[in-house]
Amino acid sequence: MFERPATGDRAILVQLDFGEGDFAERLEELRLLAESAGARCLAVVQGRRQRPDPATFAGKGKVAEIGEAATSLDAGLVIFNHELSPAQQRNLERDLQTRVVDRSSLILDIFALRARSHEGKLQVELAQLQHLATRLVRGWTHLERQKGGIGLRGPGEKQLETDRRLLGKRVALLKDRLKQLERQRAVRRRARDRRDMLAVSLVGYTNAGKSTLFNALTKAGAYAANQLFATLDTTSRRVFLPETGQVILSDTVGFIRDLPHSLVAAFHATLEETAQADLLLHVIDSASPDRDQQIAAVDAVLKEIGADRVPQILVWNKIDLTAAAPGIDRDDYGRLRRVRVSARSGAGMDLLREALAEAARDRAQGLAVEADAA
Repeated sequence: MFERPATGDRAILVQLDFGEGDFAERLEELRLLAESAGARCLAVVQGRRQRPDPATFAGKGKVAEIGEAATSLDAGLVIFNHELSPAQQRNLERDLQTRVVDRSSLILDIFALRARSHEGKLQVELAQLQHLATRLVRGWTHLERQKGGIGLRGPGEKQLETDRRLLGKRVALLKDRLKQLERQRAVRRRARDRRDMLAVSLVGYTNAGKSTLFNALTKAGAYAANQLFATLDTTSRRVFLPETGQVILSDTVGFIRDLPHSLVAAFHATLEETAQADLLLHVIDSASPDRDQQIAAVDAVLKEIGADRVPQILVWNKIDLTAAAPGIDRDDYGRLRRVRVSARSGAGMDLLREALAEAARDRAQGLAVEADAA
């Protein structure tokens, strides 16, 4: 499922070190992203710089090195694990004489590959068009030919202006359709709220094991795989807890560091489900050496979508890979802080259900107190 043909793009990966740390983890993440998009990674070009080069991001010498690698290995694609400006991308493609893709474009491509629902496809298309709009700039001469030759004569409007106008119309249409879907979602959410069910959203870094955990709790059979962004469309199921009744559990798209802003904006309707939840289960790959940075990246996206004030329980997943024991950790006030589980083996899942039941009881008590006060 989701796999592209084995004869995918032959790619050179580029990762530059600007002194940010966790260089090896970022490079491995780039490999996974490229493979998820169907690329065949032939080589990696690395380097250190104090700051990006304004014209080509990598600098003249490094661009020459990338070009030599691409020529010798017959690569048709160069992937930068960085955000490139439109001018930098254009200059690189001119110098390298090959296609250049930056991190945002790569993530957008994976989302386009993963989208299955109607809403998911609309959201991805909107994000791609908004990203493309920043690339329609002066200097793309093949888009700016006003006239001259068969097929190029017209009413006088430049092709670039035509593209901008058509793109703007399509963006407006997509936003309108997504608003309609958002209103439908709000109606469903109000109906759920009237039933006073605890609404729980799974959040976490991509490939942290959210869908596996979702399946373990709900027996839903949602698609789960050891790949980045295996889940794109939100799935919700009811979970029955013997002590407290039913709760609504939603599996959401995974987050990643430097998630394109256009993607966050386009997925506003879906991500709003997270912001409107009563509780977040923040699923963490406890076996990852990069887990602290991943937690920070997820928290940054939650803040961006207005979900940073929703109560969280950290789910320390994949303890089967770390030999840690299942358990529940509390803060100094006795509140639930972290549950250690393995969604794959089932270890600690009973403790997670107990934690959900406790959260449901606390919410019911809070609602009762509010009702009495009213």
